[in-house]
Amino acid sequence: MATRIVSGRGRRFSSQLKAPEKIEDICIELLDHSTKRHSAIDLFRLRNARDPQASAARLANQFVQQNRPLLDLLDVRIDRDFDGQEVMLEVHSGSAVGAIPLLSPTSAQLDYGLVIQPRFPWPGIGPMLAEMGWRVFPRPLRLPLLKRSERRVPAWVLSSMVLPRMKALLDTVDRRFDMAHEILPAPRGRVDWAAYATRHLVRGQALQVPCSFPDLRADRQLLGAIRHTVERQLQSLESQRAHGGFVMRLIEAALAIAYRVRHVPPFVPSPPILANWLQRPLRTAHFTDGLQAIQWTVEDRGLAGISDLEGIPWTMPMEQFFEAWVETILAKVAQQTGGHLRTGRKRETVHPIQWDPAYLGSQRSLIPDLCVEYQNLTLIVDAKYKRHWEEIGESGWRGAGDELREQHRHDLLQVLAYANLARTDRVVACLVYPCSLASWQSLRERGRIMHRAEVGLAGRRVELWLTAVPMTGTVGEVAGGWAEGIRRARGPR
Repeated sequence: MATRIVSGRGRRFSSQLKAPEKIEDICIELLDHSTKRHSAIDLFRLRNARDPQASAARLANQFVQQNRPLLDLLDVRIDRDFDGQEVMLEVHSGSAVGAIPLLSPTSAQLDYGLVIQPRFPWPGIGPMLAEMGWRVFPRPLRLPLLKRSERRVPAWVLSSMVLPRMKALLDTVDRRFDMAHEILPAPRGRVDWAAYATRHLVRGQALQVPCSFPDLRADRQLLGAIRHTVERQLQSLESQRAHGGFVMRLIEAALAIAYRVRHVPPFVPSPPILANWLQRPLRTAHFTDGLQAIQWTVEDRGLAGISDLEGIPWTMPMEQFFEAWVETILAKVAQQTGGHLRTGRKRETVHPIQWDPAYLGSQRSLIPDLCVEYQNLTLIVDAKYKRHWEEIGESGWRGAGDELREQHRHDLLQVLAYANLARTDRVVACLVYPCSLASWQSLRERGRIMHRAEVGLAGRRVELWLTAVPMTGTVGEVAGGWAEGIRRARGPR
């Protein structure tokens, strides 16, 4: 569309008005606990703008402000910086992994995406999930779909989200009156006498009476949709057996659900049927979540990320994941050494702080992550999903940055504060960090998995342990080393 612009001196010239160019889908990707810098000019496609630096600064500020609630879902912080030449966005990831859509400051649409990958590969995380009983697993977010689907996230990850929803939905499926058409040995409801006389009685089948009657039974269409969903997940899992034994556990869970709905034929619900189900009164969270998982399967959705198709926004808190992994290891240790394991997850390690007066207090309690108690020794463990072990191992304490030093001091003071909660004279306060399997095996060969120190306290013997556990399914090997260390700490009995 052409328009004529009249200048102040009466001259006319034409100008062609163009629709703004659609910004290509952009996905910011980085690992957990890492930092990545992006040029705001390139991120917002401002290279050809009249004043790109000013526009970049304005759009960067708007981008950060309007996406702050979304960024909090993945524990991500974005800082703005000017390096003397360009406006830069520094993306700092935390301990969560996942994918979310982000609003564009130019179109106000979800044209951007953010993907946080686990720094320890998925092939190692899968066996850990199985070992810890799927206590922590990826959780979908109630956000619009991303315009990309993460193909590097294994398909079993989605199955681990869908199957628990199917089981919960099946456990809560309500019953209603449906018209049943069955052949019974005695009349019930309305009898089709013509069919009885011409098809059954003439063949000597006097006890086969075709009847129609209202019967209180579960929704067969919904059960059929559950069966279709589970069978689709089974097909996907069968192709992933090579990932490890944990996939077999998912297959077993799927087969158990499929057995419960074997009496109904598979049913593929259409969008109108799904919408009608969602309008039912008194629907529960399990019902709504289950229907969402059915919809994902029908529409062949994947987890969101950086590939080609639309995907499901999701997140998984790696801090909770790591705590659950350390708890799994310590459960084995307690079994081998005769200790009693208490966990903060179950609120078994809560120690209230009594303030006087109460309304002036700040923190209300101390909650160690894990505690293993023996008759003469208490092991208190604080699991930290941080890079401290890796960074200190690479550069040493002297080469560590100020921020890392300060964070590590805070961790030490925290676990030593927990040591005062023990009732025994001997206490071991332990900080645990994650590491790769290769690093752990190298440390074990050199005898450097455990770093020990002793803290002098009047009337008590407090040992401080710094250690790391591998982010892969090797519970038996790790637990054996811990058990040996505890036996030495307990001394002769």
